[in-house]
Parts: sequence; structure tokens; C-alpha cells
Amino acid sequence: MKKTNEAIVGFFRENNKRFAPETKRSYALSLQQFLASCLKEYDEVKSKDIRDWLLELEDRRLKPRTINLKLAAVKAFYKYMEEETLITKNPLVNVHAVQVGDSLPAHLDQATLTEFKELTLDSPRERAMLETLYTTGVRVSELLHIRLDDIKWETRQIIIHKGKSNKDRIVLFTSGCEERLKSYLTKRKLESPYLFANFKGEPLSVNWVDKQFRRYTKELKTDYKITPHTIRHTFATHLAEKQMPQSYIQELLGHVNINTTRIYTRPSPEARKKKFDRYQ
Repeated sequence: MKKTNEAIVGFFRENNKRFAPETKRSYALSLQQFLASCLKEYDEVKSKDIRDWLLELEDRRLKPRTINLKLAAVKAFYKYMEEETLITKNPLVNVHAVQVGDSLPAHLDQATLTEFKELTLDSPRERAMLETLYTTGVRVSELLHIRLDDIKWETRQIIIHKGKSNKDRIVLFTSGCEERLKSYLTKRKLESPYLFANFKGEPLSVNWVDKQFRRYTKELKTDYKITPHTIRHTFATHLAEKQMPQSYIQELLGHVNINTTRIYTRPSPEARKKKFDRYQ
């Protein structure tokens, strides 16, 4: 499918500055998966081909949000094709996103979070990583690209360069997190400009971090998988429970759209019931 591959190269070249690195990686993988399933050139694809692919993803038990993220990549590609007048009809015009339930993103309660922290005590680096993820709410890809120069110890701030929205932002960390970070850095034996680095001084990989989280999840014996993104959800949910304004949480998370932040600030079923009982 030479024609389609060339079109994809043009799509990413055109959006190179607009897309964050994680977006590029996610979109490239989603497009690759779609075309491997469809086996057609981009201008031969019909709405039915895309719907069949979505059903295939559902059959594989992917979560609705994951399916919609993959669909977003295909939509962005065909929007570019339309703008470049490389297609006469967009096959996604009548293709809609998968229905997402009204559930809150998975997050840890305080007891489970404390238990998780205790499991990392023997590893200063992993303890510092967990504390930084929870205290700042950063994405794991952002965490691994924090440089020592980005940390402003005197004000307990970290500059996050070019996050998912391709914009710089500032996140905050607590005195407890500062203590964990300094303890880890004091014991660290390698030289690297990055806060969390491998033995070569390069940033740790997302896969490496995911592997550690799988190990800890197994030790915790929870009913669900805990990922770095679970900690980000936990950060946002706990702030919402403490009545922090949505706009502040949005800024800390680096969300472009406030509606994304509202997913975290909507009260849980238990919290809604308590409010209801209060008025009875």
C-alpha cells in the first residue's frame, strides 16, 4: 500500500509541530493497526470497513476510551486527506465514537495508595518516582523527560516542557516529595541531566516503568491493574475531593479542554449517595 504509506508520511510531516511525541506514537500505532485490519488503500476505505474494525476492537475487549482514542487517529488522518483534497468523500462522516460509560477513571483510595508507597520503600528511585507522579499528576512520558534543570527547589516547582498539548506548564510538588527526591539523588551514583535515568544516563523507558507497576500490582493483589496513569487519576480525584476548583486541576493536568477535567471532578457514586442522604 505504497500510496497510503506516502499519505501517512505527509500527514505526520504536516502535523509535526502540532502533535506531541506521545500523540505521534499513538496515532502511528493506531493507523498501522487499522490499515493492517482493512488491507485497502486509503481512498478505497468505506464506512463499513471502519465500523468492522471498531467491532473487532470491541471483540478484543478494549475499553471504550481506548477504542475512541484509536478512532481519533483515523479521523485526524482522514480530515487531513479531505483538507488536501486527496479524497472525494470522508468515510468517517457517519462513524460515531463508542459509547463511554458514566464511570470515573480508576483511582486508588488513600489506604491502597499508602500500601503501594510502602512496597517501594526499599527502592529510593521507585519511591521517588511514585511520589512525583502522585504529587504532580504528570504523565509518565512527562515524568521521564524531567531534567534536573527543570526543578526549582526554592519554590518547589517543575517545568514540564512540551506536554501532550505541546505547551510548557508548571507543576508543583510537596515538601514530602522534595525529601524523597533529594534522598534518591543523594544515593544516585550515575551522572545524568535527567531526574530518572538508566545506567547510560538516558531517560528510563515507559516500558520499564510499566513493568515495575505490573510487579507492584501483583504484590498488592488488587482487582484491577495499576498503571502510572492510575496515579495521575488518583492525583486529580483526590484534589477534586478536597474541593479544588476545576480550572486549577485543569491547569495542573495540562488539559486543553475543561470537559476532560470534569471526568475527574464528578463525584463518585458513594459521594453522591452521601450528599443525597444529607438532604433527606
